[in-house]
Amino acid sequence: MEFPPLPYVAVPESFKLPPGANFGGTSGVAFNSKGNIFVLHRGPMPLMEFDADGNFIRGFGDGLFDRPHGLRIDQHDNIWTTDVAMNLVYKFNPTGRMEVVLGVKGRTGEWHPGGHLRLFAEPNEAVVGPNGDLYVLEGHGKAESRVVKFDGDGNFIKTLGGKGTGAGEFDLPHSLVFDQQGLLYIADRNNARIQVFDADFNYIRESKHPGTPCGLFMGADHIWLAHGHTGQIMKLDLDGNVIGVMAGAGPGKTTGKYGEAHYIAVSPRDEIFVADTLNWRVQKYVRK
Repeated sequence: MEFPPLPYVAVPESFKLPPGANFGGTSGVAFNSKGNIFVLHRGPMPLMEFDADGNFIRGFGDGLFDRPHGLRIDQHDNIWTTDVAMNLVYKFNPTGRMEVVLGVKGRTGEWHPGGHLRLFAEPNEAVVGPNGDLYVLEGHGKAESRVVKFDGDGNFIKTLGGKGTGAGEFDLPHSLVFDQQGLLYIADRNNARIQVFDADFNYIRESKHPGTPCGLFMGADHIWLAHGHTGQIMKLDLDGNVIGVMAGAGPGKTTGKYGEAHYIAVSPRDEIFVADTLNWRVQKYVRK
């Protein structure tokens, strides 16, 4: 099935890195309230901040990551990251000071409600919900696939899922966004679908997306999807129907092509940025 092209064009990467610096595998991209763009990558200074024009502001996080994966910025400009190799979730305040570490480095296991030991198994993404609760998606490798809910103080509340193909089960839950009604949309990557739940994890519906749906970004009344190894960038309605696709996107190495379209973010300028883990860059699109 062919879908209408979206009114954007791929442009060369515009980030001005410090002399001698390069991105490693770029796994995450996000904007703060100032419109500055953050890039999470697998190299020195794994967290980098740039202004809206791509000018380098700062880099930090050396020594804290092994395989950085997810990046989200909450409504207070706190920076949430995950590391799938170290089994950790980090919260940095807007100045870059680490405030919270969830998990235990290098250890996996279960949560102990009421206790202090909380262990993750390859956490993919950590997202703060509208009411301040924290949702952590986990299970990147062979580990159990589920979503874990904490309150704003990091206290365990409940889990959703387990590895499987049924409603409320997952095979690598990879990205999570909220709509204006507070519903959760979860990219269930290896099941090639997006599942929708309410904030208490009650199943609502799902939509199928053949391939590896990786990164989600919520717009006013639509969802942006970075479609993994298919290299497709798609705009969906809230029911998961495809509104349009990025012309020219697909697997490859040149501008507008992808090794893996991993995570996606849209700037206040309506510019679209997609982190590509395998091509070690962030692809940018502007309106025609």
